[in-house]
Amino acid sequence: MIEVEALTKHYRDLRRGRLVALDGISFRARPAQIFGLLGPNGAGKTTTLRILSTVLQPTSGRAAVNGYDVLTQADQVRRQIGFMSANTAVYDRMTAWETVEYFGRLHGLGGKPLRDRMESIFDRLQMNDFRDLLGAKMSTGMKQKVSVARSIVHDPPVLIFDEATSGLDVLAARALLNSVAELRDQGKCIIYSTHIMREAEKLCDRVAIVHRGKLLAEGALDEVRQRHGESDLEELFFQLIHNHEATVEATA
Repeated sequence: MIEVEALTKHYRDLRRGRLVALDGISFRARPAQIFGLLGPNGAGKTTTLRILSTVLQPTSGRAAVNGYDVLTQADQVRRQIGFMSANTAVYDRMTAWETVEYFGRLHGLGGKPLRDRMESIFDRLQMNDFRDLLGAKMSTGMKQKVSVARSIVHDPPVLIFDEATSGLDVLAARALLNSVAELRDQGKCIIYSTHIMREAEKLCDRVAIVHRGKLLAEGALDEVRQRHGESDLEELFFQLIHNHEATVEATA
C-alpha cells in the first residue's frame, strides 16, 4: 500500500523565489490496484514519484510505502518498490539477460532462485527472442521490456511507472499496458503516471488528477466521473485543468 498525506515540495529559485511543485496532496493506493496519477507535464507527478522512491525528500507531509516511511526508513522503502520510467536506462554493452541478472544481484538474489525468477519473467514478457541481444542493438520496445523486467526481478509488492509508454509505437505500448495489467492481477500495488487519458481509462482502478502541484480530483474512476458530471475522462481532465487555471489567474 502507498499512503500520501499532505505532501508538499518547495524549491528555491534565485529569480522567481519559492516554487511550489507539490501543494499538500493526499491519496492512498492499495494492493491489486492500479492508481493513475494524471496530469499535464509539470503538474507534479514525477516529483511525487521521486519522493515515493526516496530520490527526493518532501518539504512537509508524510509518505509511506508498504508501511515504511520514505524519510526515516528509506532503505526499507527501496526494497519494496520497482521503478520504471521512459528514461530508465538500458546498458549498451550488456545483454537483456545480463541487465536483469545484474539488478537481481543488486537486490540480493542469486543462484537458482534468480535464474528461475528470470526464466519466468522472460517467458511472461516474451523476451527470449532477444535475451542475448546487446542493449545498443535493441529497439525502444525491447528496452522498455528490459526495464519492466529489471523493475520486477526482485518481486516487489509496489511498482511505479512514470510515463512508461512515452516514445513507444502502438504495438509496444499495448504490450506494456498488458504487462502492467497482469502485474495488478498478481496483487501488486501499482502507481501509473501518465498524461494520456485513454491509457488511464483502460488501465486504472482509481485516479488522481493533479495540476500545478494541486490535487483536483481523486477516487475510483466511475466515482470521479459521476462527481463531476462528465463520462469522458479526457473531457473531465480538460475541464478541471481549465477551471483551475481560471482560479489561479483570478487570484494572481
